[in-house]
Amino acid sequence: MFLIGDVEIANQVIVAPMAGVTDRAFRIITKSFGCGLVFTEMISDMGLVYGQTRTRQIADTEEEKRPIAIQIFGSKPEIMAQAAVFLEDLGADIIDINMGCPTPKIVKNGEGAALMLDIPRCRQIIRRVVQAVRTPVTVKMRKGWDEEHINCLELAIAAQEEGAKAITLHPRSRMQFFAGQSDWNMIRAIKEAVQIPVIGSGDICSAADALRMIQQTGCDAVMIGRAAMGNPFLVREAVELLTSGTIVPPPTFAERMEVAIQHLELAIKFKGERVAVREMRKHISWYIKGMPGAAKIRILINQADTRAEMIDIMGRIYTEQE
Repeated sequence: MFLIGDVEIANQVIVAPMAGVTDRAFRIITKSFGCGLVFTEMISDMGLVYGQTRTRQIADTEEEKRPIAIQIFGSKPEIMAQAAVFLEDLGADIIDINMGCPTPKIVKNGEGAALMLDIPRCRQIIRRVVQAVRTPVTVKMRKGWDEEHINCLELAIAAQEEGAKAITLHPRSRMQFFAGQSDWNMIRAIKEAVQIPVIGSGDICSAADALRMIQQTGCDAVMIGRAAMGNPFLVREAVELLTSGTIVPPPTFAERMEVAIQHLELAIKFKGERVAVREMRKHISWYIKGMPGAAKIRILINQADTRAEMIDIMGRIYTEQE
């Protein structure tokens, strides 16, 4: 257990915010496997302030176990502060500022990782958001823009000085995107430089990786990203290893299908059958990754338009695997 501000985080395993992935159904599933903290998809500050329906739906956390962090992105301090107030009114337990997203459509507007090229602006954003709300504010960042601009240590110290209650570092540069190896030494450097909790992210693909990151860097928690897609079982494995030293066996095929169906049903509950089935095509494809014949199965999944069709495909998969 550790604290982010006054918010108690039950364990050291956190699931990252991922656009198009960490919606309410996904968060409920990962929480059921013991995750200490979940994040929403990142949310546009402008979308919140100007009332875009889709944006506000992303921020809906009704029926979810606490705590929940809501992540916002933007580049204007005053708009970010207004968005934070809105999220506090919605009941966010933690408000996270995205200063690390590498995608072109975000950085071209001077948002996400592009902010790391302007530390004074980062300071202004963090200061205004912290002053606007009582909710703990955290910052997620990358190592820097590129190998010539490695300034995460400078930004981490600035974030602490401006009142942030925790820092998450994905130690790749923006120009790396997700290629190459993440530099865990930077996580350790930040942990040694600040007094607030530091969350490490990058290349955690197994419970053993989570333990190794904590041992090597001294970070307070680990953030699992893409490896959790279609694999919430990794959360359980990491929690058990970090809290009790127990090695949990991998899920059976039956368990994978059972959880995939639960995920589908939750998505339908929150989004309706038509939207949910289409969005769940990618999730179900992740659940079956590595299974014999997965490529052919994905073709069928991507043709499914109804709950009944998706359930039938998964039933046939189960029969064939047995």
